[in-house]
Parts: sequence; C-alpha cells; structure tokens
Amino acid sequence: MLEHIRPAVATLALMTLLTGVAYPLAVTAMAHLAFPEQAAGSLVRDETGQVRGSRLIAQAFDGDQWFQPRPSAGDYATVASAASNLAASNPRLYERVERLSAGHDAQAPVPMQLVTTSASGLDPHLSPAAAAWQVPRIAQARNLAPEALSQLIEAHTERPLFGPAVVNVLALNLALIDNPPLNAR
Repeated sequence: MLEHIRPAVATLALMTLLTGVAYPLAVTAMAHLAFPEQAAGSLVRDETGQVRGSRLIAQAFDGDQWFQPRPSAGDYATVASAASNLAASNPRLYERVERLSAGHDAQAPVPMQLVTTSASGLDPHLSPAAAAWQVPRIAQARNLAPEALSQLIEAHTERPLFGPAVVNVLALNLALIDNPPLNAR
C-alpha cells in the first residue's frame, strides 16, 4: 500500500508547487513585464504622488460638489463586490430606487445608472448622459459655469472601440480639483 501512497503524495506535492506557486508567480511576472500599470492596480496618483484611487474601482464621493458614481451594493468594498441580485419584480429594488431618486429636483428623470448598482458594485464609469445629468448640482455647489463642467465631461469621455462611450468618475472628480470656483479666481 505504501508503494501507492508515496507516488500519490509526491505527485500532489509537485502539482501543488507547479500550479499553486510556480504558475501564479510566472503569470504575475509576465503581467508586470507586459502591463506594469495594470498589474499594479491601475492606480491614480496626484501631483505629489499620493494614491487617490484606481481607474478600475469606483469609490464614494461625499457632497454635492462631486460627480457621484453608480451606487454600490457592497459599499464600494472590493471584498464584498457583488450585484444586489434584486429582480426587477422585487419590491426592495423599487424601494431602493425610490430612496436614491428622492431629493433630486431636476427637470429630467434621474438616469437609471445613478439609482441602480452595476453587476460588480464597483463600476467606475458612467455614461456621459448620467454625468451630464449631475452638472446643475455640481455647478451650483462649486459656483462653476455649467458649460465648463460639460466641457470637462467631454474631455474625459472615453470612446472604446467596442461598447458605449463612458466617463471615469474618479478622473472627472480629480479634474474638478483643478477647476476652482468662479469666485476663487
């Protein structure tokens, strides 16, 4: 019986080293060589070098002066990333949409992207229309001309080869830092 167990244990140890250690290390090394920025997390740094976030993960912004990302079912925590899994017929989904829509006194209806979560709960992008919907609130809070904010959205709109145009909310909010209010100029 020992003649059967010894090769099985040796094979298990070898495969564990190959697939659990060597392969992940090789893939990580290749990723760092071929795509160093992405392998490091696509981090966004300010002019002092401080990390402000990742281009790939949404984060919460407090206050009317910021563009808001899609809501997150996991409170923007990467460990709890997941969709809400609420069906369109679920009353809790309706209640959440109503709660998130409350208080918006805009002429146009609230875009669905601003009241529903993404599949991961961490989507860092909005459509240009959802970003534009927020312009009146931000313009008032920052004392900025709405046209300046619209130009900022246009400048930060990404148009991929496939799929719709998107705006990265973190990049947009970092650009807002460089646009002081009109009364501060």
